[in-house]
Amino acid sequence: MFLIEVDRVLKPGGYFVLTSPPSKQHGSSSMKKGNILTPIEEHTQRICWSLLAQQDETLIWQKTMDVHCHTSRKQGAVPLCKEDHDIQSYYQPLSPCISGTTSKRWIPIQNRSSGSHLNSVELEVHGKVNPDDYFEDLEFWRSALRNYWSLLTPLIFSDHPKRPGDEDPLPPFNMIRNVMDMNAHYGGLNGAFLEAKRSVWVMNVVPTRTQNTLPLILYQGFAGVLHDWCESFPTYPRSYDMLHANGLLSHLISEGCNIMNLLLEMDRILRPEGWVVLSDNLVAIEKARSLATLVRWEARVIDLQKGTDQRLLVCQKPFLKK
Repeated sequence: MFLIEVDRVLKPGGYFVLTSPPSKQHGSSSMKKGNILTPIEEHTQRICWSLLAQQDETLIWQKTMDVHCHTSRKQGAVPLCKEDHDIQSYYQPLSPCISGTTSKRWIPIQNRSSGSHLNSVELEVHGKVNPDDYFEDLEFWRSALRNYWSLLTPLIFSDHPKRPGDEDPLPPFNMIRNVMDMNAHYGGLNGAFLEAKRSVWVMNVVPTRTQNTLPLILYQGFAGVLHDWCESFPTYPRSYDMLHANGLLSHLISEGCNIMNLLLEMDRILRPEGWVVLSDNLVAIEKARSLATLVRWEARVIDLQKGTDQRLLVCQKPFLKK
């Protein structure tokens, strides 16, 4: 079941590296001499993986790029999943079958476009994603990030002062490294950070009660998860330097979620002196601003888009001394 689940999350043509602790009785050298396949090696052959390299206790396999390998398998091979198996992949039990063989997203990693953004052909395989919406979203975040940088540079953003050949200096206290986009949509903010060559790592979160764009985010090579923001987020406390959300507040209010509980959860995963940037309509922002004072955040509302109902709420979590 473990290898079948690895196969499910691995892209066609992707690699799986397995390193096991040394074993005197079952070491790789004794396997080579007897030419005996271990159970794991036998199973990888059944799911159409190719063993590329082996050194000591480390083995490297490649998932097949040929979908026909599964349809032309011999007797005893792992069965194929039904066509609708990939539709819902959230909170599902493990299934003893090979998935993705009938999906339009069966695209080997070697066939991906070399650019940092997807083309129209690649977007078509993701179903309801409109190419115009995708490129419009990307352009929006390019502009928004420039505005953020211009507006908040004295407060938030600092580039690492390292120079080639210098020893690693301590980063500025207000430097942003770990960012969470709590309503990532197409991953446009992550793409804008990457395009602007900002040295930040972004966790893209797709709320479960919205359109599931996680496959598109992962296809771009970004990190991402599905999550229900009416529940706590599975991470350690004080993990992130900055939390960002666009349109999340109004969405959760319409879903009947408790916004105070959301802010308390954000406070838990945000480091002291970390930042929160929320973009939403005026009603949602004012509600969040009033609640932010209850969790002792320093908050201010900014009108970036003059003449519209959109507002930006910028908060900082203070460093509280006992």
